[in-house]
Amino acid sequence: MEKILITKINSNQVYQLQEIGKQTFYETFSSENSEENMMNYLEDEFSIEKLQTQLNNQNSEFYFAILNNKTIGYLKLNFGQSQTELKDNKALEIERIYVLKEFHGKKVGQLLYNKAIQIAKEKNVDYVWLGVWEENTRAINFYKKNGFMEFDKHIFKLGNEEQTDLMMKLHL
Repeated sequence: MEKILITKINSNQVYQLQEIGKQTFYETFSSENSEENMMNYLEDEFSIEKLQTQLNNQNSEFYFAILNNKTIGYLKLNFGQSQTELKDNKALEIERIYVLKEFHGKKVGQLLYNKAIQIAKEKNVDYVWLGVWEENTRAINFYKKNGFMEFDKHIFKLGNEEQTDLMMKLHL
């Protein structure tokens, strides 16, 4: 397989981010959720305004995984007050690692994950944490394989449905 590039996303790539964000979220979760809840979530979470705000936030960073000029996955990291929960200055949150389904099992997620850990070390944080849907066993196993331990749970709302996310952390 050709080399996959991991590149930082800037604000004029917001439409590419919207496209890969919607597509990967839909591929990952649409079979377990109602179409209506999915559509509402995608419209809200991946609106250009919301993504632009996140891209302009100095406490969040996005990275694309690119193969032959095609965006095949992305990573979103949060620091400090931009973290969705813990807001610990000595922590980094991996909010999203998503890869197009056709590239699952090709180490793309691992490359994005490795980038996250590299940045965590550069920022000198004590630990990395994330939330993962309790029924997403593929992702849970991936994080466990990389040394993450479960430490808590929280509720994630998708439309009118409440789902449980496992919160996991890795001490560096």
